[in-house]
Amino acid sequence: MHHHAASHDPVLVALSILIAALASYTALDLATRMRAASGRARRSWLVAAAIAMGGGIWSMHFVGMLAFSLPGIEISYDPFLTLLSLVIPIVVAAAAFAVVGRRPQALLASGFAMGLGISGMHYTGMAAMRMAALIQYDPRWVVLSILIAISASIVALRLAFRNTNAVQRLFAGLVMGLAISGMHYAAMEGAMFLPTSAMARPAGHLGVGQAPLAFLLAGITILILSIGIAAAVYDRASAERAQREAAALRRSEERYRLLVEGIADHAIFMLDPDGRVGNWNLGARRLMGYGDDIVGTSYTIFHTEEDCVAGAPARALVEAEREGKSAIEGWRVRKDSSRFWAEATIVAVRNESGAIAGFAKIVRDVSERRRAQEALDRAREALMMSQKMETIGQLTGGVAHDFNNLLAAVLGSLELLKKRLPSDDPKILRLVENAMQGAVRGTSLTQRMLAFARKQDLRPAVVDISELVRGMASLLKFEAGINVETRFPMHLPKVKVDANQLELAILNLAVNARDAMPDGGQITIAAREEQGEGGLACGGYVALSVSDTGCGMSDEILKHAQEPFFTTKGVGKGTGLGLSMVHGLAEQSGGRLVLKSRPGEGTTADIWLPIAAEETAVPDLRTAAPAAVARPSRQLSVLVVDDDLLVLENTTAMLEDLGHIVVEARSGDEALALLRRTHTIDLVVTDYAMPGMTGLQLASAIAAERPETIILLSTGYADLPSDTRSSLPRLAKPFDQAALAKAIEAAMDEEEPAGSVVAFRPKSA
Repeated sequence: MHHHAASHDPVLVALSILIAALASYTALDLATRMRAASGRARRSWLVAAAIAMGGGIWSMHFVGMLAFSLPGIEISYDPFLTLLSLVIPIVVAAAAFAVVGRRPQALLASGFAMGLGISGMHYTGMAAMRMAALIQYDPRWVVLSILIAISASIVALRLAFRNTNAVQRLFAGLVMGLAISGMHYAAMEGAMFLPTSAMARPAGHLGVGQAPLAFLLAGITILILSIGIAAAVYDRASAERAQREAAALRRSEERYRLLVEGIADHAIFMLDPDGRVGNWNLGARRLMGYGDDIVGTSYTIFHTEEDCVAGAPARALVEAEREGKSAIEGWRVRKDSSRFWAEATIVAVRNESGAIAGFAKIVRDVSERRRAQEALDRAREALMMSQKMETIGQLTGGVAHDFNNLLAAVLGSLELLKKRLPSDDPKILRLVENAMQGAVRGTSLTQRMLAFARKQDLRPAVVDISELVRGMASLLKFEAGINVETRFPMHLPKVKVDANQLELAILNLAVNARDAMPDGGQITIAAREEQGEGGLACGGYVALSVSDTGCGMSDEILKHAQEPFFTTKGVGKGTGLGLSMVHGLAEQSGGRLVLKSRPGEGTTADIWLPIAAEETAVPDLRTAAPAAVARPSRQLSVLVVDDDLLVLENTTAMLEDLGHIVVEARSGDEALALLRRTHTIDLVVTDYAMPGMTGLQLASAIAAERPETIILLSTGYADLPSDTRSSLPRLAKPFDQAALAKAIEAAMDEEEPAGSVVAFRPKSA
């Protein structure tokens, strides 16, 4: 037999190479999809890549076979072997892709097996040929074709599991297409076809012609490659879109995280629908003091025990779910159990279907704002109280001044009347005494009113409080069930205050303490050294406290306790001016009165008095009762000036009873006119508060015209305007005949320093 000359169609050869290149590119592209997927998607891409690789090689093989022709010999193909040749490369490609995908170190073994499978596909397809010729193979070309198949398989598997871009995959597909085509044509080169004289087909054998097979093969190839490429393109586009969306989501989440984490003064929580903490920001860690261990814990841990018992956390979530938002203020608890005043907002977070997905909670520490608001409220309340007390003080001072004038007239008239009554009628004398006692009680009332209004005459001096209280021991003896205890430090600084008024203040406070303990108890009088605060001037103070173990006062009563005429005692048991007088004395002395009390726990009254900066002799307050009014040593010509007719007539009567010659004037202008006409005036007794011209203005005018004239200023006010004549000797209203005589003697003899005050001191009953 002789070798039969064979030939190849150049167009079909080129087509077979193109199919191999396209199949390789498609298989590599699908393999990259397989690498990026997992689960069922990974298996689907594995099958697609195997079909593209195996089916593409099979298609290239038969297109190459269609390009092959033997002159005078008709070629057909066995259907079974043809189908088997298609299955072999698909199965071995799938197996190789699966093994290398799981175990990259098995690349060489898998490539070797895949190359043998591709070679098996080729020679199975050659065996499917039905023609009048025998096929023989050159072993050298057979070995070469198998080596080419194995090398191409190894390269294909390596490229399938490497990160490559589209250009690299296209180039790799072209190279692999040439390699696979080279394997085919190398194997064909080693095939020898020996024609036979008679090659009859077996009876009943089914054959397929070249033309129908070519159409079928072309359709299958186009379909496979089209589906593979379309799927790869669609998946790649979907993957890129998903990557872009994921990248955008990551950027958004990163911006949100940076934004939330950057807010350090707000605690931001994400809560699940049950109110458990999902995550939180840096501000929450700083504010609450917890770490990441709080995640999964109910947010009620931040609430006080009282709020949890009352169900406040659950109500806040219900309100947020119903209204969309819940905003409240209240106490919150840190990890170290410390509390702070918080402004908390809870916002409901819903999913696309409208169901609650959780809650966003924002907490801010507003303790400083609350303290500032409370301080502002206290300052506003203090201002309102100060204005109220100032208004009441002005009213009270005016009333007390006018009442002093009336009492002065009543007392003076009763005293003169008592002198002129017959001594043989005791009933009449008793009635006059009763009237005088009533006037004296009215005098005490006006003194308290003036003390509250801070318009009383004070004689401040350096006082040792401990000595003063010890000297009051006899006045501080109450019922047997009430114990009075004093507590003073060894070296207590001295204070500057009117000692007589301080005695009255301590006595008032002690009496109030006694009345608050009807069943007995203890009164404690103590003192301590303090520094100025709460509106007081800087410097040292002594806080004199009078405390009791009585019933105490509620906040509402305590708020009004220092107001004049406010009292909780029964009718006839108190005027409501005791604390007002103490308050006025403390304020006028440069200090303050502080009351502290709680129901059932007693009351403490602190009188803050400034520490004395100079040592001045303390006047003797416990002087003996004044003796009977003595006749003056000489007769004086006295000018009495007062705009109140009753006071004018009463003062004139007392002076005339003392033996003096009196001239009356009802205004400053009238007094000046009388002085200009009369040159024998020895003394001028003038009221301070007069319309048109005050007593000080009158004194200045008299001093300018007659500087030798002695002037005695009669007033009920403590604070007089600063003037060159404000240091005149003063006679405190109301006054009796004895006080008037003493003031005149002091003024005429100049035995007391300028500016001294002669006060009215009623005799003991």
